[in-house]
Amino acid sequence: MSFGTMAVDYEVRYDIERLRRERLQRAKDHLKRSGLGALLCFDPWNIRYITSTWLHWTKENLMARYCLLPTNGEPILFENGTTTTSRNLPGRTPWLEGRIFPAISLSRGASPREAKRAEKCVAGIKKILSDNGVLKEPLGVDILDVPLMEALNAENIRIGDGQEVMMEARRIKTQDEIELMDHAAMIMDVAFSKFVDYIRPGVTESGICGLLHDIAYRMGSDEVENAHAISGPRTNPHPHSWSDRTLRPRDLVFFDANVRFLGYSTCYYRTFSVGKPTQEQKDLYKQCYDWLYDCIKAVRPGATTWDVAKKLPTAAELGYSSEEESSCIELGHGIGLGMWERPIITRMYSEEHPVRLEKGMVLALETYTGKVGGNDAVRIEEEGVVTDSGFKILSRYPCDELISCPVSHHGLP
Repeated sequence: MSFGTMAVDYEVRYDIERLRRERLQRAKDHLKRSGLGALLCFDPWNIRYITSTWLHWTKENLMARYCLLPTNGEPILFENGTTTTSRNLPGRTPWLEGRIFPAISLSRGASPREAKRAEKCVAGIKKILSDNGVLKEPLGVDILDVPLMEALNAENIRIGDGQEVMMEARRIKTQDEIELMDHAAMIMDVAFSKFVDYIRPGVTESGICGLLHDIAYRMGSDEVENAHAISGPRTNPHPHSWSDRTLRPRDLVFFDANVRFLGYSTCYYRTFSVGKPTQEQKDLYKQCYDWLYDCIKAVRPGATTWDVAKKLPTAAELGYSSEEESSCIELGHGIGLGMWERPIITRMYSEEHPVRLEKGMVLALETYTGKVGGNDAVRIEEEGVVTDSGFKILSRYPCDELISCPVSHHGLP
């Protein structure tokens, strides 16, 4: 257990060196088992997992940086622009010393084809594969655009599934990963406690999202990837995006955010009422809570994703025509550096393709209740770790009852 974010001499806290070492070793181990010769990663969370480096999302989303991990070799980082120079400064990233080079990026298609950026990128990759004796082995790639695929094919480099390797490597969390995710959840605990005082008539959905950003960054979050507040009649059906709607008395409001601490994400819903809730709203809340905790009771090592998914309501019970249509409102999923990791818990395919739950998996379980054609809906979600004794919950803000936010405040925030 960690007791703070600062390094101190009087307590054992996050062990960042161990985090780097254990993540890289898991990636290497799964690469060796895969039959691939190397991994080429553009996915920002795979890059962070392997190299322990990160840039803001703009650069990540442009595929402007990548890393290469040869079997029996060490990771090589191709970095964006002047960041290459920055990382090569003495003492900045010593765990990658001598293995950071400028990236040759296509900028997600913004570079003209005539510049042959894909061909230049692949030429550099080919040399490293040759130097490591794995040029004739398949190259695992996690994300690939068409020009890069064509350039790899032109060099007769066989392409394999690198995302499969990394999803398996990231499936079980290390001790330090779990502690970092617990800290990320703590940031959301604080945010929800602030929301209770903030939510009132006159507040907007976007205003709640803005408050979350302020809280998260002040508390050391390195990114708020997603934040949304949904209120009143927008809760049913769930639109999965916030708006500028103004809250009114008797609204229900639910909120979720992907706040990151050292890269590790939250996915953590809570529902509030603006003023005293109606009996119907309380009943909806109880149903949502009961479905969620029926799922939680089924979580244990050795159980399967279907043991949990079958506790969820069917699409028909929710008023939808197919499981695909209701797939994003009743589910469970692994979470870590990526918001959705393995395993996925769903009625869509968990019965036919069950996955065994293992100690060290971190899961987010979420349920939703709203009558078809109704004005209100409820959303609750818990994050936790699969342990020998079941499901240890990381998301500690109370959800055993619908919390009412007072409407007696005067003035707008």
